[in-house]
Amino acid sequence: MIDLYFWPTPNGWKASIALEEFGLAYATHLVDISAGDQHKPAFLAISPNNRMPAIVDHDGPDGAPISIFESGAILQYLARKTGQFGGGSERERVAVDQWLMWQMGGVGPMAGQTHHFLKYAPQMGHDIPYAKDRYRSETARLYGVLDRQLAAHEYVAGDYSIADMAIWPWASLWEGQEQTLDDKPHLARWLDAVGARPGVQRGRALYAEKRKTQHDAKGQAALFGKKNGG
Repeated sequence: MIDLYFWPTPNGWKASIALEEFGLAYATHLVDISAGDQHKPAFLAISPNNRMPAIVDHDGPDGAPISIFESGAILQYLARKTGQFGGGSERERVAVDQWLMWQMGGVGPMAGQTHHFLKYAPQMGHDIPYAKDRYRSETARLYGVLDRQLAAHEYVAGDYSIADMAIWPWASLWEGQEQTLDDKPHLARWLDAVGARPGVQRGRALYAEKRKTQHDAKGQAALFGKKNGG
């Protein structure tokens, strides 16, 4: 059994989708990031960067429990543990890893900032046109890169992999990021194909009723204050 520390956000969906796709048994522990749960000592012992998702695998290496934070590290660990979705050869593993890192260093941070400055910052009294344009444009550039990659591949790294599991949760929110798919037909095709997978649907639906796109002042402070996390 794996303990999943989770809240229904794109980063949280990476882990819930992966656990469903890998077919691993897990128990969900909610980390309400708008209530500040990510700052509690018990969670910090598992995820010292005060961000979810995190997991505890009670059947870790050598049979001993292991806790893992950072969604990309979780995906790589589960791929190694199961021998699935991580590439069957060294060339395939490199392809998967580079697109996973592309998500971790590019799409996740840039789309996240796009969401922040388009949705959350105005709620907090900070409407910054430059920031909106900057992150919206960079997100568009990254989706153009993805569309070109998908023109030559059914999935991001060739076969379906943890790279797809990492990218899809963020890319699926393209409308809220004020993006268009009119000039990205391959991305549109891929979004539909990945979104139709039963494991993806189950992982995306996990506690979906708790998802919020607006927060009160207390929630904003928990999310975006000096102790930022989630």
